[in-house]
Amino acid sequence: MAKAPRNGPYICGIDAALDVVSGKWKGLILWELATHGVRRFAELRRALPGVSEKMLTQHLREMEEDGLVHREVYAEVPPRVEYSLTEHGRTLDQALRPLGAWGTARIRREGSPVVAGAEPSDG
Repeated sequence: MAKAPRNGPYICGIDAALDVVSGKWKGLILWELATHGVRRFAELRRALPGVSEKMLTQHLREMEEDGLVHREVYAEVPPRVEYSLTEHGRTLDQALRPLGAWGTARIRREGSPVVAGAEPSDG
């Protein structure tokens, strides 16, 4: 069954923005690519504890369709695929930074636990 395209109608800009970043992993994929530049699939999977291969693949495809992620396939054996943010993806990352700062402040204020080895950051 085909999924409905994410193209409105929208109530407001927040509605349109959340449509593109909805899902538990999209924000984290965006953060990982913004932080590290280029990542292979396995590197993304290791960096996001708990994400399934299916969900990571689905989110990367949606983000590529939305023009946020660039997928580069190298004709090698075995094939190598690398993901990076597009300029459009970088603008979304910049737009989300204030939300990340708010979340970091909340983690500190509430004393919320973080994933082992992770340091709360505004990104």
